[in-house]
Amino acid sequence: MHISRTFAAADISASGLKAERMRMEVAANNIANAHATRSASGGPYRRQQVIFAAPAPNSGTAPDTATLPELQGVEIVGIAADRSPFPRVYNPGHPDADPQGYLEMPNVVLPMEMVDLMTASRSYEANLKAIETFRQMAEQTLSLMKGFQA
Repeated sequence: MHISRTFAAADISASGLKAERMRMEVAANNIANAHATRSASGGPYRRQQVIFAAPAPNSGTAPDTATLPELQGVEIVGIAADRSPFPRVYNPGHPDADPQGYLEMPNVVLPMEMVDLMTASRSYEANLKAIETFRQMAEQTLSLMKGFQA
């Protein structure tokens, strides 16, 4: 078996850990700015979301793995702004309100962010469990190999 294929499962889970950690950070940032009516770009805060993609396949595969499918993880392509419209609320006393008294609020929907946090957390836990299982299997394999050498 080709050595890079041996650790492919752990590499895939590690990429999932990294991706889900980023998704949790972005969701937490969205929640923190859910009421921010002023941003650096002007106007209210715009919700951010993480864009994932499968990594590009390796061009050179080893001969012993040519018949197996290419195993891939996930990579973070970027963080994009959610282009959905800003909700408008009537709040004439707010300093950012327009002359009619309406205020544009961030396009962050707190229940949606909480669902994103929960699903990212569960996915993170699943990837962590896969890595722990891989580690246990590797330890058991090594202990079995020690028994054959004795």
